[in-house]
Amino acid sequence: MIRYFRSGNPLTVLLLLIYTIFLKFYYLLHPSTYLMGGSEGLLYTLLVNWLKALVGNSPLFFTTLAILLQFVQALLFNKIINYHRLFAKPNYLPAMTYLLFTSLLDNWSAFSPVLLVNLIMLWVFSSLTDLYSRTSVRDVVFNTGFAIGIAALLYFPAVVFLLLLLISLLIMRAFRLAEWIIGLMGLICPIYLLGTYLFLTDRWSMLYSIPNIGLANPFVNDYKVWGATVVCVLFLVAGWALLQRALKKMLIQGRKIWSVSLVFVLVALVVPFFSVKFNPAYWLVAVLPISMFGANVFWSIRNNTIANAVHILVLGYVLLMQYFT
Repeated sequence: MIRYFRSGNPLTVLLLLIYTIFLKFYYLLHPSTYLMGGSEGLLYTLLVNWLKALVGNSPLFFTTLAILLQFVQALLFNKIINYHRLFAKPNYLPAMTYLLFTSLLDNWSAFSPVLLVNLIMLWVFSSLTDLYSRTSVRDVVFNTGFAIGIAALLYFPAVVFLLLLLISLLIMRAFRLAEWIIGLMGLICPIYLLGTYLFLTDRWSMLYSIPNIGLANPFVNDYKVWGATVVCVLFLVAGWALLQRALKKMLIQGRKIWSVSLVFVLVALVVPFFSVKFNPAYWLVAVLPISMFGANVFWSIRNNTIANAVHILVLGYVLLMQYFT
């Protein structure tokens, strides 16, 4: 199967859709509603209330919506990677890997604030990849900060992604204090606009619910969480190790984008620790960039038999956790 996803044939999208239904079928059989972990933002709460008023508290609706969003995210993520030629040839391995990894844990396929944050972070990541080739990036930096601000209104600990923007500026460009300040202004802008709206509509008290942030104790005793974490970390380390030889043949921009991707992983791993209550489901924000390195593992294994064996091993683990535990 891996050889089909190695191909850049547009018809592979149909195979990817079938693959998604196969991976997520268990979650459609046992649907869940939505996640509320205590650090969800005001926009997320308003969105959930609006959806509940529209369709009711339907677990099947929220699960189906979450799976559709992940399928769209996989395609957009894949498009960004192929556009910047981060692999030698266009392929659909990043999309496949993202869908596979999000199936490792049941809450990673649920409707949650971080699922919506991932959609925004795709735009952020795409913007960060353009920093190197642009002469002036002030508009890009402001828009990226603004997008992170909106993400914070969905899930407030996402404000930590400001570090990703600042570190990416250091990687991609020479240090300019003005660009850092513009990024910070972009981050504050959505919160300021929302606060102004709440003040003018005499709902000022709702503004106090925005800064839902803390320092949670990351104690986890669920073996499923540990299993999903181990799989992701192994693929991250292996993907980065296998990338080293290919990096020498890449253009400077490609090498810098991979460096930004690694920073993306590290920042995303830290974000859930700033929740009011730690929830491993919110590590979904890290699954997106980790999928790049996981895809590189499948890409670097040139022997299709071995690549298929690795894929079947992970797929078997997913099915085991879904149906037999």
